[in-house]
Order: sequence, then structure tokens, then C-alpha cells
Amino acid sequence: MFESSSSLIAIISFVGFTLFVGIYAWLRMRKDNLSTQDGYFLGGRSLTGPVIAASMIMTNISTEHLVGMNGSAYKNGFIIIAWEVTSALALIAAAVYFVPKYLRMGLTTIPEYLERRFDKGTRSLIALFLLVSFAVTLLPIVLYTGAINLESIFNISEVLGVSRETGLWITVVVVGCIGAAYAIIGGLKAVSVSDVIYGYGLLFGGLLIPVLALIYIGDGNPLNGLARVFEHSPEKFNVIGTEDSVMPFSTLFTGLVINQLYFWCMNQTIVQRVLGAKNLKEAQKGLLYTGLLKILVPFIIVLPGVIGYYYFSDAFYDNQDMVYPELVKRILPMPLLGLFAAVIMGAVLSTFNAVLNSASTIFSIDVYKRMIRTGAPEKKLVTMGRMVATLLAITSIVAAPFVANAPEGLFQLLQELNGIFFIPIASIMIGGFFFKRISAAGAKAALFTGLIFYVLCTFILKVDIHFIHIWGIEFLLNMGVMFGVSRLYPAQTTAVAPLDTTAVPMEAWRYTKPFAITLVVITLVIYILLGNV
Repeated sequence: MFESSSSLIAIISFVGFTLFVGIYAWLRMRKDNLSTQDGYFLGGRSLTGPVIAASMIMTNISTEHLVGMNGSAYKNGFIIIAWEVTSALALIAAAVYFVPKYLRMGLTTIPEYLERRFDKGTRSLIALFLLVSFAVTLLPIVLYTGAINLESIFNISEVLGVSRETGLWITVVVVGCIGAAYAIIGGLKAVSVSDVIYGYGLLFGGLLIPVLALIYIGDGNPLNGLARVFEHSPEKFNVIGTEDSVMPFSTLFTGLVINQLYFWCMNQTIVQRVLGAKNLKEAQKGLLYTGLLKILVPFIIVLPGVIGYYYFSDAFYDNQDMVYPELVKRILPMPLLGLFAAVIMGAVLSTFNAVLNSASTIFSIDVYKRMIRTGAPEKKLVTMGRMVATLLAITSIVAAPFVANAPEGLFQLLQELNGIFFIPIASIMIGGFFFKRISAAGAKAALFTGLIFYVLCTFILKVDIHFIHIWGIEFLLNMGVMFGVSRLYPAQTTAVAPLDTTAVPMEAWRYTKPFAITLVVITLVIYILLGNV
């Protein structure tokens, strides 16, 4: 009787919190004009620093992190924090160099820059690349990891009397439909507003898991609990990965640099939040606040995995993606379990919504407006964006269960798949910004060369080199191809992308430099302190 009433409380708290966020988002934007290009795709260029930071962190931190990174930490320890803390350095580059240039150009999409720098063909190719990457990598993995969490917490398959696989399918469909509704109906503003609430929930709920676990382990004293976890497996706290580990330390200086620069400085899903800033000052605040949050995030998406090893030892060694859901069920009382499940849902929705919104923006602005109907009115662009978001939501729901049982976990699978698209695009963007001699022909050649090289080395020939090192090799190959082809087929002009300073005010934030220096120092201190464990 007690157990059933507790389960009911959990379900009520889950539904109540989810409805509250939806109603709050609707109230905040019921008077906004969503029929215009800027209104729907860029939130009316009205976003402030805290909103941008909350939306960026929620777009980035989804269940592929909560489930996937904690699962990887359970197996591999703290070496995987490199994915997080080095993000702060890339966010500094975005705040100081890249985003000011984007805002001066008045960009709506990243491919828009590539047309100004190279040509229309380059823009079209990258736009199509991005749409495919959203459909086959990020969206299905986000949905599936969210379904794993919710299925584990609420035992949906048992409640419905179906198999676990069927329960996961049902959960994927429900979560996918709710997420699509946010992005399709409300655009970027709805996504960003809901992200603020879910961001607070994730920060509170995510920190609550390791804190409660350490209190239980330490008999009321979390510091004693941390000491016991450390004594149980001190090797898990070392941040310096060996060459045969899942994250060798040397990768920080090869492909990881390129990946981080792409993700935080050139990735449409992330950068779109900053393109919606009301001015440069708020954009820089948002980027640097996000950098600070990324340094704190390992307490939510790495430490619980190591605590999970203390509780479960090797019990989940062959199924690491189940560690975090099982730890949550073990730690949280039932009423809080429902609230945390709502936060999990929010983490799924925020990333899922953000990707759908970015995909619809790219299709409407970079494909439909240019290649299908040149003179399309803004209302039509919004309509087409909503249609594409709907189609992508359906395909990702269908594809989600097929990403199960990744040998190194879902987070590692996501990173391997991202390499197909991220590194070639990053090569072209970096080449375009820093080397005026690179031509459109060189950029296109590098795009296909990099893609073929990476797929061959990683998925077909399976070269015995860590895939992050392959990213670094691929980047150098791409740069060589761009320079070589550009000598044979030089650019017709060396024109730099024209500026449009009327989009938003361009006064810089006065604390950008000291904040950036602080982030660099903190990152170095983390590696110095934990590198000797």
C-alpha cells in the first residue's frame, strides 16, 4: 500500500512539474510574434546572458551526458572530465573572437557565413550535412538515453505489462512528441524560456544525487563519504588518461581541441542561442557563464558514476548505461524521484528541442529560401521550419532504439558519430576565418576527403589509433587538401564576409578578459591537483 502511494506521489510530482514548465513558457511568450524569421528562429534577438547560459548548458547536457558520461565514469573514472572542463577554453574563444564576428554579420545560421566566405554551393553542402547529422546521430541518442532513465525510474514496462523493449519504444514516442511540440509551436523563445526552469532543476537535482549518496556513505558527513569512495578506488579520481584508456591525456592536444572549437564556436545548435542575444555584451556574458558551469558540471555527470562504482562494483560493467538510473533509484526518496524524473525529461526536451529548432532554421534559411522558393515570405519560412521539425522528430523516434548496446557506452558512440560531421566542417570554418587563400573548391574537396577518411579509419578499417587522434590527423589532412586544391583552383576573389553592424548593439562586456583568465586558471588547477592522484 505504502509503495503504491509513493509511486503515485512520484508520478503526480513528475506530471505537475512538467505541466508547470509548459504553462510558464506559454505565459512568457503568449504575446510574442512568432510569425517572423527573427521571432521564431532567434527569439526576437532578445535573449540575455543568464538565459543564454541556461539554454546552452541545457542544450548541451542531456541524458546522453547524465546516463552516458556517468556510465563511462563508472567504468573509466575522472579521465573523461576532459570533455567538460576543456569546453571552457573553447567558450572563451567563442566570446572573444567568433561570436563578435557572427553578430556583426547579422547571421541567422552558420552556413550563411560559408556562402559569404566561399560560395552558395559550400553553404548548401554544409546545410545538408548538418541536417543529416541531426537526424542520424544526436536526436536518436538523446531520445533513447532519456527513455532508459524514465523506464528505469517508473518501471513503465511493468506498469503497462509489456517487455522492456516495448516500454522503451513507448517512452521514446511520448518524450519525442512532447519535445517536438515545444520546438514546433514555440520556436527558440519557448526552448530558451523552458530551459531556464529545467536548468535550475538540473543543477539542484543533479547535485542532490552525489550529495545524498555521499551523506549516506559517510554516515551523515559527505566529506567522510567522499573519503570512503576515494579509498575504495583512488585510481578513478585521476584525470590523466593512459594511452590505452578511453580518453588518453594526449588527445587533449590533438583532435579534442578541434572538436571543442567546433562544438562551442561553430555548431548551429549551440551558437543559435548566442545569435539570439540582444547585444554583444549579453552574448559574451552567456558564453562565459556557460564556461563556468561546464567546469562545475562534472559534479553532476562524472562524480555520480564513480560513486556508482562504490555501490555496484563491476555488476554493471557490461551495461554501464544502467548505472546512473540505478543510482538515482537507490538514493532518492520516491516523492523526489518524480521531480527528478521531470528534470530528466527537461534535459531530454531541451536538447531535443534545440536540435529541432536549429534543423528547422537551417532548412528554412539555407535550403528552402535559397534553393526552393527564393522570394518566400517570412511566415512561409516559419511554416516550412515547423514541417521539417515534425519530420525530423518522427525519424528520430523511429531510429532511437537502434542505438542501444553501444560497446563503449552511448556517450562514446555519440562522439564517434559526431566525428563524421564535426571535423570536416570545423576544418572549413577555421580555414575560412584564418586563411584568405583557401577557395570554395578547396573547402568542398576537404569536406568529402575528411568524411571518407574518418569513416574508413573508424568504422571500416578500424585503425588502431584512438578516434580523437584520428580527428587531429583528419584536420591536418583537410587543411592540406584545402591548400593543395586552392592552389590549383584559386578563389575568384579574396573578399571577406561583409559586415552588418545594424543587427544588435556591439558594445563588449567589460569583464570578458578577467573572467576568461579566471576560467583558464581554474582549468589548469583541476589538472594539476587531480593529475597526481
